[in-house]
Amino acid sequence: MAKDEKKDITNLSFEEAITELTGIVDKIESGQVPLQTSIEQYEKGMALIKRCRGILQAAEKKIEKVSQDGDKEDKK
Repeated sequence: MAKDEKKDITNLSFEEAITELTGIVDKIESGQVPLQTSIEQYEKGMALIKRCRGILQAAEKKIEKVSQDGDKEDKK
């Protein structure tokens, strides 16, 4: 995958990444793209999955922090 594509992926929101990932899956499943293109799309899809996981992990950490902060406030 080109560096520009990786850079673009790192700037995508969760929703944008999911939309791109869905498009890639549709293309590959259609069987209408050449093998090399399928491989390239698969690689991009894996990068998109990694991006989505990172976003979700960050969201989980924020939720945990907010919950912990809320628990501290309740105990005061």
